[in-house]
Amino acid sequence: MADPLLEIDSITKRFGGFLALDRVSLRIRAGERLGLIGPNGSGKTTLINCVSGALPTDAGRILFEGRDVTRLPAHRRTRLGIVRSFQIPKPFASMTVLENLGIPLEYAGLARAHGAGAMEILTMIGLDAKAHLRPSGLTQIEMRKLELARAMAARPKLLISDEAMAGLSSAEVDDILAILFRLNEQGITIIMIEHIMRAVMRFSKRVVVLDAGNRIAEGTPAEIVRNPAVEKAYLGE
Repeated sequence: MADPLLEIDSITKRFGGFLALDRVSLRIRAGERLGLIGPNGSGKTTLINCVSGALPTDAGRILFEGRDVTRLPAHRRTRLGIVRSFQIPKPFASMTVLENLGIPLEYAGLARAHGAGAMEILTMIGLDAKAHLRPSGLTQIEMRKLELARAMAARPKLLISDEAMAGLSSAEVDDILAILFRLNEQGITIIMIEHIMRAVMRFSKRVVVLDAGNRIAEGTPAEIVRNPAVEKAYLGE
């Protein structure tokens, strides 16, 4: 079996006396579509913050393409190909949609802020017609698309999609799903964090479930929906 693209080895994270992650381990293969789910407070966001470099770990290791990135700052992980989107888009309001892609391009060490590469991303996402508008002129789903476009501008090998569909209609969820499927078909490995179970189960090849900082289940979508531990985590005894 090929080496994993991302290897999370016994990651532990504490906030004072609160144990947010308790020796969590996970391996993700190149090209995989992984769903990461769990109740509120289960540790999902803490885990991706540790992977992306937004938070330091207290113990454990993170390997990316076989390289130990545990102590690397976030911008260096981005340049290696670890990129995340955020649940609440916060674009630069004074910049156009196209100009907003310039920041992650520079952050990732790519000097193509206004070139064909940026427009190619907007076309793929479906925002090319809005390239010269400011974000205030975008709808909610267009703001989510801009967030994905900014993530794509960093040329990820691994894209962590953090609740990109929260608050969207059923048709809009399908629109975002179609984009994520296309990105995966282009070879981008995707971790989806989402509370919309229909989206997670349709998109994911494998689902990992966290609860209270522990990995409690892993399997195919069909296996996860039948798992008693998952039902207990979401619904109680």
